[in-house]
Amino acid sequence: MSNNKRDYYEVLGLSKSASEQDIKKAYRALAKKYHPDVNKAADAEEKFKEINEAYEVLSDPQKKANYDQFGFAGVDGNAGGFSGFGNGFSSDDLNDIFGSFFGSGFGGFGGFGNRRSSRGYDGPSRGADRAMSMTIDFKESIFGCTKTINLDVDHVCEHCHGSGAESPSDIKTCPTCGGRGRVVRQTNTPFGMMQSETVCPTCGGKGKTIAHNCHVCHGAGYTRKHESVDLKIPAGIMSGQQLRVAGKGERGANGGDNGDLYIEINVREDKNFRRDGNDIYVEIPISALDATLGTRVEVPTVYGDVTMDIPSGTQPGQVLRLKGKGVKSIRNSAVGDQYVKVRVEVPTKLGREEKELYERLRDRANKKADNPFERFKRSFKA
Repeated sequence: MSNNKRDYYEVLGLSKSASEQDIKKAYRALAKKYHPDVNKAADAEEKFKEINEAYEVLSDPQKKANYDQFGFAGVDGNAGGFSGFGNGFSSDDLNDIFGSFFGSGFGGFGGFGNRRSSRGYDGPSRGADRAMSMTIDFKESIFGCTKTINLDVDHVCEHCHGSGAESPSDIKTCPTCGGRGRVVRQTNTPFGMMQSETVCPTCGGKGKTIAHNCHVCHGAGYTRKHESVDLKIPAGIMSGQQLRVAGKGERGANGGDNGDLYIEINVREDKNFRRDGNDIYVEIPISALDATLGTRVEVPTVYGDVTMDIPSGTQPGQVLRLKGKGVKSIRNSAVGDQYVKVRVEVPTKLGREEKELYERLRDRANKKADNPFERFKRSFKA
């Protein structure tokens, strides 16, 4: 690094405690002051490069940290010379800076002093997309359904086809801008006469004027209609997935197509079933005796009850599978499974006869040294 290089904070007139906003504010002010298009001093371009080099480093948290710790050595190779507009500013940012100072048409920054050409905006353009959400029930998401939605939709006027004119002969080239849609204005500034481009005030940027408005849409180019749209929701859809309804978004301009409508689906939770991907989970209670001896139960599924065998010796929390009783994939024909978690319920109250039976079972287990707790205790002595 050259020894005559100035400290970056000094270049921007800041202290090392300057915030991100302070750095940006200082850069904006100095960029306006020293840009070669407005400052004709011999050293303006060199100072402008120096300002941008300083900003390129100080606006980047990592580069700034390296510079604060190691000085120029920490950023050598990253800011050896001005090669663009730093991480916090693009050429569009600079256009905004100078546009706010000298007018919206100050020019672009492909290099110093370049100007962008502009043309009219009279061509058709597609409208913006819009979005809404819809909530459906759990089983509606499993099997699919059809929902009716009511919308106000703008359509291109059938009479004028979006031009807003009663007839094609009523469309004239704008006399103010000559069809460009923009006009050039000159402004006296302390730096001399500046030229800028703005949207034509006569045609609003369209480049054309209309002698007689369309009698149907009264010059708007579109008509609004209230519509009912049947939305087919496919089986297997999940919360967060979107459906597209073509042409039901915001209206286009100058006869352009409408945007699309995107509907995000939200699925209500079910009090019994839980979905994970294409699998469904449910929890069922059984008695301790049924878990011990095994049994057969009718398990609820989204398709109706299904007979399932509970094997003897089933443990609390054990999960059993019902193949093919999950959800059909929205993308292919694959079907998930249903997983059944067993909750073993221990009785809190026993009748005299039941208590006697349980005590007899316990005595029998103790005689066989089959008490689980005793087996646990013996493991500590092994």
